[in-house]
Amino acid sequence: MVRTHYIPVTADVPVTSEKATRALLRRAIRAALACQGVTLPCEVDVLLTGDAGIRAINRETRQVDKPTDVLSFPALDLREGDKPAAADADPGSGLVPLGDMVISVERAAAQAREYGHSRGRELAYLAVHSTLHLLGYDHLDEGPQKARMRRAEEAVMEKLGLARED
Repeated sequence: MVRTHYIPVTADVPVTSEKATRALLRRAIRAALACQGVTLPCEVDVLLTGDAGIRAINRETRQVDKPTDVLSFPALDLREGDKPAAADADPGSGLVPLGDMVISVERAAAQAREYGHSRGRELAYLAVHSTLHLLGYDHLDEGPQKARMRRAEEAVMEKLGLARED
């Protein structure tokens, strides 16, 4: 039997087109993993919440008392370009736990309006962005790190048919 990625998506707020949104997020995460050459079956847990929910999590985990669009909590200490190893897999499930992501659907909707694209495109982008964080990417330096992460994001979004229109 071929194992695939396990991506549970839960929501603690109402989500428009919930079934389609869950499918889109799973497709975006799988595309990001594929573009990064991750072939081992992995688990990525996704929570969809509102601004109040993500603000509380941001305050508790990062001591930042404000809402944000997405938070990433890697389970492994990967560096950009690393791939999870078979030894990282949970013996019970056979899945490599990559980590968790939390997405504010309110913030995603506001950013979609601000950037002039669909809510779905913004949610997919946030899932891709977070997946890359789980795989060790970062953008703290606002220079080469950020540029590499943006290129990786754009490659996945293009693969998904959701490339940014300039």
